[in-house]
Amino acid sequence: MGTEPDYSAILPAPFGALGIRLWAGILIGLDMLPPGTPLWQADSASRVATGLKAYFADPRRPFNLPLALSGTPFRQRVWQALLSIPPGETRTYGEIAAQLASSPRAVGQAVADNPIPIVVPCHRVLAARGLGGFMHGRDGFPIEVKKWLLRHEGINI
Repeated sequence: MGTEPDYSAILPAPFGALGIRLWAGILIGLDMLPPGTPLWQADSASRVATGLKAYFADPRRPFNLPLALSGTPFRQRVWQALLSIPPGETRTYGEIAAQLASSPRAVGQAVADNPIPIVVPCHRVLAARGLGGFMHGRDGFPIEVKKWLLRHEGINI
């Protein structure tokens, strides 16, 4: 028995691959996977595949996917705040914290725990000075993906 997450599909991405988790056709998880990850797609993931392909062609294209974000009420509020950040714009952890009457550290943890990155655009949240983290990382593959996503949306980093 392996410890790998159970994916509904593993789709191509310009920076590697995306592990997609669906429950009854609803998107519940999306993981960034490194280049070279074997790809496969089930019919059940075709709507998600179409939405991601449209985003990679045009980052201003809105996602129209059913989502199920499972988390505490605070995390739900943070993730809703992320959904209000338009493509091509960023916010800092501090700005979101002020909006939610919270602390930047608490916001940062909720952002890092976002189960559906790209669709819930946690990559648009930056530190007061610099990129901040991404996918619980501060360097290597996670930060390269964050940089790619920001550049894709026209944000000079």
